[in-house]
Amino acid sequence: MAASIRSSCGRLSFNVKCLVGNSKFVTDAVTNDKTIFRYRASSRYYNSASTSSGSPRSKWTGRIIGIGVLTATAVGIGVGFRNTTVHDVRESKIPDIKPSRQIRIPTDKSGMKLILYQYQTCPFCCKLRALLDYYGLSYDVVEVNSVFRSEIKWSKYKKVPILAYQAEGKEEQIQLNDSSVVMSILYSHLVDATQTISLINSFYPEVEVFDEIKKKTVNDFANKYYVMYQENASDGKTTDQQLEERTWRAWTDKTLVHVLSPNVYRTPSEAIQAFQYFSQVGEWEQVFSFPMRIFVIYTGATAMYFLGKLLKKRYNLHDDVRMSLYNECDVWVKAIGRKRKFLGGDRPNLADLSVYGVLSSIEGCDAFKDTLERTRIKPWYNRMKNTVQRHEGHATLPSVNKVPAIPEQKS
Repeated sequence: MAASIRSSCGRLSFNVKCLVGNSKFVTDAVTNDKTIFRYRASSRYYNSASTSSGSPRSKWTGRIIGIGVLTATAVGIGVGFRNTTVHDVRESKIPDIKPSRQIRIPTDKSGMKLILYQYQTCPFCCKLRALLDYYGLSYDVVEVNSVFRSEIKWSKYKKVPILAYQAEGKEEQIQLNDSSVVMSILYSHLVDATQTISLINSFYPEVEVFDEIKKKTVNDFANKYYVMYQENASDGKTTDQQLEERTWRAWTDKTLVHVLSPNVYRTPSEAIQAFQYFSQVGEWEQVFSFPMRIFVIYTGATAMYFLGKLLKKRYNLHDDVRMSLYNECDVWVKAIGRKRKFLGGDRPNLADLSVYGVLSSIEGCDAFKDTLERTRIKPWYNRMKNTVQRHEGHATLPSVNKVPAIPEQKS
């Protein structure tokens, strides 16, 4: 399958050949202002594509918003490509596990069966739930035991959230990893339902990058903050709005989230209070025996108290870590400005949902209460909470765009 793709960031065009089943991803890129990475199946390495003029023709004209930029480069992390592979959406057989609870939205007509494997108070899980709830998508929740993690033993990917997707009338389930990638995939599909989840997922290959802060090679996903849809589909955003959304989504993952733990576990008493809150909202009484729950609360609180001190040093936070949290929240409010309800304008965009989701993970902690009192974020946060809980994003979804469906080739 080949595609001619244009970018909103400088008229980017290239051919894409994608065989999802074989996890092959080949791009020949033409660009005037962005670095594009080419995956060669023979060598299994990404390399910078050369620049030339002209746009290749193909059977399908599509739109990928800024594809080809590795996520970490946008947020100041040094990137070095290693032996990289395209993420195989069929990497693990998903077992049938009884859900902890089921979220059912009567107005959901998406035809998607979704199973969310999560920790209730994980910031990245909260971020993904914010999107699911805002757009009124039904889903099952499998609460993962944070000690034994037996619910995700089947998965090669060991982080949460994991989202299992099954199309209506289909038997095959597809595993989707990384909260930001999953948000991009689901939003892309909601904008242009003629694109399959499997196809969209193929545009987010898993790669290895060198993290300058951690001083080691880590796995990440290319293009994770970019939405993918065909040329004739649109969510109405301008190029500048798309760039702003991507920038603040990356900021959420690379800056905001790192000020949470040192604040939540600032003192021993705050650490214990936080774990008691996590136990309550995570319904740990259904996951752990009473002795194990007490052990997890006090052992976890002790460990996280000391870890918070290490994270404070790693991310160069203020001696009073509350100031770092307050400052970042005020930076966010300043970015929204006085004339907008949300960063997305009159309704939230993916950056709004990301920031809200991350902050909601500490809603019952002292750090959150202090933040609402000491910063200007409270009005925005309350607006977000109201619109997410009311599933107001459902009314904003475009109808299925009248563009030709993309046939998937099987090897």
